[in-house]
Amino acid sequence: MNKVEICGVNTSKLPVLTSKEMRKLFVELQSGDLEARKKLANGNLRLVLSVIQRFNNRGEYVDDLFQVGCIGLMKAIDNFDLGQNVKFSTYAVPMIIGEIRRYLRDNNPVRVSRSLKDIAYKVLQVRDEMANRFGREPSITEIAQELDIGREEIIFALEAIQEPVSLFEPIYHDGGDPIFVMDQIKDDKSLDDRWLEGIAIKEAINKLNQREQLILDLRFYRGKTQMEVADEIGISQAQVSRLEKAALGHLKKYIQ
Repeated sequence: MNKVEICGVNTSKLPVLTSKEMRKLFVELQSGDLEARKKLANGNLRLVLSVIQRFNNRGEYVDDLFQVGCIGLMKAIDNFDLGQNVKFSTYAVPMIIGEIRRYLRDNNPVRVSRSLKDIAYKVLQVRDEMANRFGREPSITEIAQELDIGREEIIFALEAIQEPVSLFEPIYHDGGDPIFVMDQIKDDKSLDDRWLEGIAIKEAINKLNQREQLILDLRFYRGKTQMEVADEIGISQAQVSRLEKAALGHLKKYIQ
């Protein structure tokens, strides 16, 4: 994110327009002057640059985010109304952010069906309307009744549009080493107890005779049935069952 040149634009030399210059260019643009549109875009690229800083932990190419942000900037320029008592930057920044978020959502590695997205966005819209109407956040049940959709379907749709979080996303930083998401995730498969248990089982298996080791390997590591084991080593299924039971008994005794 510390690149100076992005998409061929030297960001260290971006122009800055004064309020008076901005107003003059917007008046010219409304008169059909496309050159004014170009000057407005070049004079507000710093807005795009400041917005993409917010997305520097997404693993996206800066150049791609900058280009998408510029699309949002152009939409803001084309739709800005001088008659509204609002600064252009106040109007443009949400549009740039929205354009980038749409890009990130549509390019999400987790593909979500269009129908689920439609339900989720409809839920969000109705939630905001009901919040304004009730003066509080509506419950999932209330939203479900309003839309005549099942609660489970609403929950599933909202979860589907959540953006995946990188395991290397920093969640806390106090000036020293940051704490990442992966530092807060527990791995039940890598506990010390299980690791020691695995060593104990391996040592116990090594104490069994070769036939017992072979039967346990075929049955529990390769997933074969007793009949398949019997065919492979040339004995009856009843013998395999008896040997397996004896091997497990010895294994339990050695582990204890």
